[in-house]
Amino acid sequence: MTIAKRQVDSAAVAALAPAAALFPIWLLAIGVFWLPFWRFSDVSYPLFAFAALALGVLLFSKAIQRIFLSRLLEARKPSALEAATLQQAWRRVAQANHISIDSFVLAVVDSNEINAFASGGHLVVVSSYAVNQLDQNELTGVLAHEISHHLGSHTVALTIAQWLSLPILLLARIGFILQRVAERISNTFKSGLNALKFIGLLISAALTVVSSLFVAALVVSQALSNAVGHESEFQADRRAVRMGFGNELLIALKHVVDDSQNYDEQTSSALVVSAHPPVRERINRLEALLRTEDPYR
Repeated sequence: MTIAKRQVDSAAVAALAPAAALFPIWLLAIGVFWLPFWRFSDVSYPLFAFAALALGVLLFSKAIQRIFLSRLLEARKPSALEAATLQQAWRRVAQANHISIDSFVLAVVDSNEINAFASGGHLVVVSSYAVNQLDQNELTGVLAHEISHHLGSHTVALTIAQWLSLPILLLARIGFILQRVAERISNTFKSGLNALKFIGLLISAALTVVSSLFVAALVVSQALSNAVGHESEFQADRRAVRMGFGNELLIALKHVVDDSQNYDEQTSSALVVSAHPPVRERINRLEALLRTEDPYR
């Protein structure tokens, strides 16, 4: 009996690019949060930044992923009916890889699309639409694909990028709120207070620039995540074929095309995520893999 072990695929290494793009802006953002600590304590910036970065390790704890990360990704605990449906398909995948069915956390995101994604080190999220519309074979193929992301360590860099994006996203939102407040205040001044109105507009413009800088960092990281994420999808598909669930995954992808829905990893949150390549391209590659004796040949 061979127990499936985590490996570090080439796509997992390439996925560090989005996190690397975020890191300089994260250092700036975390510096803003450090300022109150610096004012009232002796905590140095390097120590504060290191502690903030180290806290991200907690996201790889199964308990934290169940409580915090799933909520961050707007996922929830499956209902009794959903859990029964998911467990039936998940048991097949777990048995094929000789792992415990409790090794990973299954969650559901409410969505009208066939949607699934993996995050952290243990979290597998499936949309409510997928749970209700896919049959057991199709759902098994989807879960095999998502567990392949974990086994290939594709989710590690993605989770790091998501952690780094949190203070950046928060500061961007705060900046835009303050910008609107400054703009409204400046617009209330009478014509006799042109100097104060000018200062208000100047502050508003400065806040807009700073907030836009944070948003630009998130956009660049997202673009990089999409660029490197396609290869991780193909590698996860190949691993699903090697597990013996290639046909199930192929049928699920064809179901996506038939329904004219998007099978995509993106959530409604603004965290960094990676998008799937076109479904038809994945179908063509899967069909080619299934026609060969060795998927990696």
